[in-house]
Amino acid sequence: MDAAVLHAYGEPPAPGDRPPPPAEQDRVLVEVTAAPVVPLDLLCASGTSYLGAPALPYVPGLQGVGRVAATGERVWFATSAGMAPGDGSLAEVCSVAAADVIPLSADLADVADDHVAAIGLSGVAAWMCLTWRAALQPGERVLVLGAGGVVGQAAVAAARRLGAARVVAACRSDAAEARARRAGADEVVRLVEGTEARDLVAAFTAAAEGPVDVVLDPVFGAAASAAARALAHGGRLVNLGGLGGDAAELSSAALRGRSASVLGYTNNALTPAQRADALGEVLAMAAAGSLEVDRQVHALDDVATAWTAASASSGVRSVVRLR
Repeated sequence: MDAAVLHAYGEPPAPGDRPPPPAEQDRVLVEVTAAPVVPLDLLCASGTSYLGAPALPYVPGLQGVGRVAATGERVWFATSAGMAPGDGSLAEVCSVAAADVIPLSADLADVADDHVAAIGLSGVAAWMCLTWRAALQPGERVLVLGAGGVVGQAAVAAARRLGAARVVAACRSDAAEARARRAGADEVVRLVEGTEARDLVAAFTAAAEGPVDVVLDPVFGAAASAAARALAHGGRLVNLGGLGGDAAELSSAALRGRSASVLGYTNNALTPAQRADALGEVLAMAAAGSLEVDRQVHALDDVATAWTAASASSGVRSVVRLR
């Protein structure tokens, strides 16, 4: 079968031939239609992941959309390719653990497979950070750092749907600002290198029209340091990434004085039921037209371009079309 095969760490996969996976108990064969290239795919394929270097060659792809070979049912699925032995979603057919297959309801028929693939676990993370970890309440103020990225776009839209009184987006570029505003941000704070922390705190507070109740933070670093100081009493900062650095300076006085919380998040902590429910919620936003994630769709023959584009941009998702 046709697949994207990785032969060398740090290099893009190449179109190639791979034996079709066998039918196995407790696994589902999925005929893949679309698969995204996400940051964790790139990390695993670099050979430098904290999870260890995967055996070569292998087919990358941690997520995908397709149809169950035996029934034709439309599904989203996850794999452990690059983190454990086995091939992933960048192939015509993928063998998936039954627990990692989520049926897509008829209500989602108008959401294209490439759009479902682009949202995927990024949308799940945004939804669960706001609901499960931050326990966002209607009427609260939300600040989304890295709001031009895929997680950020989903978080802005999710905060709107969850009844936030004010949603502020923080981002760096014109394109990122446009994506954040399209997702529903009330105001955008541009992150400029060298800005004094106190000025950034003031900008966040002014844009939110008061102290911030919830910060969704996929960047950490200096932006998170300032955001933590903009928290309201009982405010919560949820970190799910370190795009801006692996360390941030946090004010003990600010956290203690406001009884604020700093919380970590990973999709790996979710149960299959939580993941399925969250995916349903964010895809419902896409079906309603309130979430449109920027994406570039590539043919399998052009997988190297998709791979390179994914490493260069966190705001536009690369998706490979398999059928």
